[in-house]
Amino acid sequence: MPRLSDLPLSSLLALLVVLLVLSGFFSSTETAMMSLNRYRLRHRASTGHLGARLTERLLARPDRLIGLILLGNNLVNILAASLVTVISLNVGGEPAVAVGALLLTIVLLIFSEVAPKTYGALHPEQLALPASYVYTALMKVAYPLVWVTNLLANGVLRLLGVSAEQAASHSLSTEELRTVVAEASTVIPHRHQRMLLSILDLERITVDDIMVPRSEIAAIDVTDSWDDILEQIGSSPHTRMPVYEEELENIIGMLHMKRIVHELANGELTRERLLELARAREPYFVPEGTTLNTQLLNFQRQRRRIAFVVDEYGDIQGLVTLEDILEEIVGEFTTDPGEIHRDVHRDPDGSYVVSGSTGVRALNRRLGWALPIEGPRTLNGLIVERLERIPEAGTVLELGEYSVEILQTTDNAVKTARIRVPARAGNWGLERSS
Repeated sequence: MPRLSDLPLSSLLALLVVLLVLSGFFSSTETAMMSLNRYRLRHRASTGHLGARLTERLLARPDRLIGLILLGNNLVNILAASLVTVISLNVGGEPAVAVGALLLTIVLLIFSEVAPKTYGALHPEQLALPASYVYTALMKVAYPLVWVTNLLANGVLRLLGVSAEQAASHSLSTEELRTVVAEASTVIPHRHQRMLLSILDLERITVDDIMVPRSEIAAIDVTDSWDDILEQIGSSPHTRMPVYEEELENIIGMLHMKRIVHELANGELTRERLLELARAREPYFVPEGTTLNTQLLNFQRQRRRIAFVVDEYGDIQGLVTLEDILEEIVGEFTTDPGEIHRDVHRDPDGSYVVSGSTGVRALNRRLGWALPIEGPRTLNGLIVERLERIPEAGTVLELGEYSVEILQTTDNAVKTARIRVPARAGNWGLERSS
């Protein structure tokens, strides 16, 4: 049997090149396999791509895949080192061995490690999917050796408290998923991106943040005069209205306008009939602090569209609708494209006159502002919190970029304010006299 030293120098060099190429293959595909986007890989596998399916199967046990790759890589590197020793001895004797080892180290580092791994990290799919065919075949051939190697390696890991049997979890937390969506602006249209982020926000927004405050709930008091009730029904823009007796806590039920439209048109609606229709639909109550994603599911299960938000004492704090939650995802619904908000009016000078009861989230969503939402839920609450008192008309303060001038106040609240954008940034709570 001929020895390596008996082979021509050209054959030895050719064999060395083959070993270096194989080393580069193992190095590049290892990096490519570990750099793959698992969700994209799963999608391609679900569409029937054979390479993606094989790759996904290999990555299901990364310890075996890494063992196979390192086994092949170390084998070819050791063979390359032995071959360089033979070549060095043939060319320059023992003094040339050290030079050959140095040159091999440089060549391996550049052409079999750094360059291939960099390419594998930049183009993982181009390398990993075709390589999966090779590794699947090699896994079947070398499985006994890989199994023994992993058995010993996993034994060492168990001593360190690591279980290789537990597959790495690739699930994303909500915040990680937000980052993925935010960074996908080049492939996801901006409107769709905003909607996806809004859906993720439903977990941290509560019904308290978007509810209609108690003071603004449009409801029918059955103790009012019949003429006033008829006028309220005829002028109401709502399709559903609560019916109560004297106090809002004494809710009788929910009145659907389409059920009384014919009787109202024919003049046959009576107070008794109105009470009968209201009692047919009992009110639906939810505790304050309920997150929007939970409430959305509750609306679906209960087949409801409106809920009253109550505090720990059972007192009604506000009203939340299915439409309010949907607006958090897709933006506000309005029949008038020019309408900004029912409590917001824009003046010719570019400033906005805003009702103090307007929700901060509604202003941010509709006008694209960035008023703080961690804290008070209304503009009045935000102003009072910053000033720590009920301000007088004419008071001006800075809320970040927004200059706020108090126009009207009552004894216990800001009624209207003028907001100008932009103003001096970063001066939270700064007040000046006017």
